[in-house]
Amino acid sequence: VQLQASGGGLVQAGGSLRLSCAASGRTFSSYNTGWFRQASGKEREFVSHISRSGGSTDYADSVKGRFTISRDNAKNTVYLQMNSLKPEDTAVYYCAFSAGSPYYRAWRSYSYWGQGTLVTVSS
Repeated sequence: VQLQASGGGLVQAGGSLRLSCAASGRTFSSYNTGWFRQASGKEREFVSHISRSGGSTDYADSVKGRFTISRDNAKNTVYLQMNSLKPEDTAVYYCAFSAGSPYYRAWRSYSYWGQGTLVTVSS
């Protein structure tokens, strides 16, 4: 499985971006998907998670109410809609696939990773 994250860029505070995570392979719908981010000098942190069916989602408290995760299994793509962006959202964002783990907030639970896309929010 190969993942490609895209959609990052420079945006002013209060703006929006939509990240995409496109995956190759026929087993896309077999994987749960997580988004993580890593700011410069900081550890990678959990942002959001969606189950393989899309029926279950979860968010870090810092993004709850502002970010929305979704997936289109027909297009082999997971999305992260980010609204009301803040300067503290600035980071490289990564998507990752997991076959399934109750510890989905831990980056070590994921087997496949995209290359990351940079989001910069200016104040």
